[in-house]
Parts: sequence; structure tokens; C-alpha cells
Amino acid sequence: MDNFWLVIGLALLPGLGNLAGGMVAESVRTTPRLLNIALHAASGIVIGVVAIELMPKALDNLAGWWIAASFAAGGAAYIATEMVIERASPSGSGGSSMWMIYVAVAVDLTGDGLMIGTGSAVATSLAIVLAAGQTLADFPEGYSVVANLRQKNVPRGRRIAASLSFPLYCLGMALIAWFLLRDAPDTAKYVALSFVAGLLTVAAVEDMLEEAHNATADTRSSTLAFVGGFALFALVSAGLETALGENTAKGAGLVDQPVREDMIHAA
Repeated sequence: MDNFWLVIGLALLPGLGNLAGGMVAESVRTTPRLLNIALHAASGIVIGVVAIELMPKALDNLAGWWIAASFAAGGAAYIATEMVIERASPSGSGGSSMWMIYVAVAVDLTGDGLMIGTGSAVATSLAIVLAAGQTLADFPEGYSVVANLRQKNVPRGRRIAASLSFPLYCLGMALIAWFLLRDAPDTAKYVALSFVAGLLTVAAVEDMLEEAHNATADTRSSTLAFVGGFALFALVSAGLETALGENTAKGAGLVDQPVREDMIHAA
């Protein structure tokens, strides 16, 4: 039951990060340059999640063909979802464009939930690091969504309602993934992580960066923002793993100490 509430808490973080970014966009004047930099930073963070956390876990526990197949399946799933969204949203009215943006973000947060739920089934420490990384990435994404909706003259009340609904997608998928995978074989858990890695990679390269390029032309600041996002997640990941590792070691030391004393007395 403790893990259940932990999954709920971690799954709410990316959605709240998205909501916080949206509220910033509501309160400050947005510019194409700021939007471009924010999306490059978010892309760097997402690539960091894949490169530092997801793929190393898969490489240590799966055969190469499993990784290739599941990674490709994740990327294909994201592309297929985008195709469905584009076909279901006829071009023309601002309302249809608004809902296309909404559905795209909902899909991204659903992927975040899948990742956190899968990570929770593998290890609590992994889930904490993944939730922290996606919270950082979803802040600029939430900013970009509301900025786009403001440019399309979507009413303020509807923008806020859309932002408030986003955490539900991440929470729902995280719980589904956790319930399905918590007692599953380890192979299934790491296949799911590799699947999520493929999904996130396509999202960062084909969605976030494309949107950044559509906002305005890249500059050196854009490149620095991308590199900075990756470096930021690397620092967050290392810091959290160190802190969590120390706590685990202390707990293990307290348990092992009486055992060692018994062995000494027995000798």
C-alpha cells in the first residue's frame, strides 16, 4: 500500500510541473525566442532521461534484439499516435488546432505516466529519478502549450481548465502500468522501459525540437539550452542516486550490524 501512494505522488509531479509552466505563461509575456529556448531545454532533459536512466537499465538486463524491437515499437507508437491526431483534427479553425495541441500534450503526459509506473515496478529509486527528470522537462512544455493557446486566442478559462486536466493523464497511466508490471517478470519490465525510451526519443526529436524551430530560428542560445537541459538532468540524477544510495546503505548497515556482532560472539 505504501508503494501505491508513492506511485500516486510521483505520477502527479510531471503534471504539476506542466501546470506550473502554464501558469508562468499566463502571467508573463511570451516571446518566440523564449519559447524556442524553453523547448530546447526540455528536449535536452528528455534525451538525458533516455541516455542516463532508461537505456543503461535495458542494456544491463536485455538481449540486443529485445532492446531494438521494443525501442522501435515505442517510436512507432508515438508516430502512429501523431498520425491519428492529425487525421482527427481537420485544418482550419482555431478550435481544432487548440484540441490538437491539447491531445498531443495529453499523449506526452500519458507516456510520462507509463514511464513512472514502469520505473516504480522496477525500483523505487528509479521511479523517483524519472519523475524528477520529467517534472523538469514538463515545465517548459507546459509553458509552450499555454503560450501557443494564447497566440490562438483561446479564452483564458479554457486554457486554465486544460492545464488543470493534464496531471490526470500521467496519474492514470502510471497506476495502470504499475498494477500490470509490479508482479511481472523482470524481462517485461525492462522491455517496457526500452519501449518508453523509443517513445520519448521520438517525442523530443520530432515534436519538441520541431515546435522550437517553428517558433523562431535557432541561435547559440538554443544549443546551450539543449546542452544545459541534458547537464541539469545528469546532475539531478547523480544527486538523487547518491542521496538514495546513502539512505539505503545506512538502512542496510543498521540491519547488518547485529548479524556481524552475532558472528563475532559465535567465533
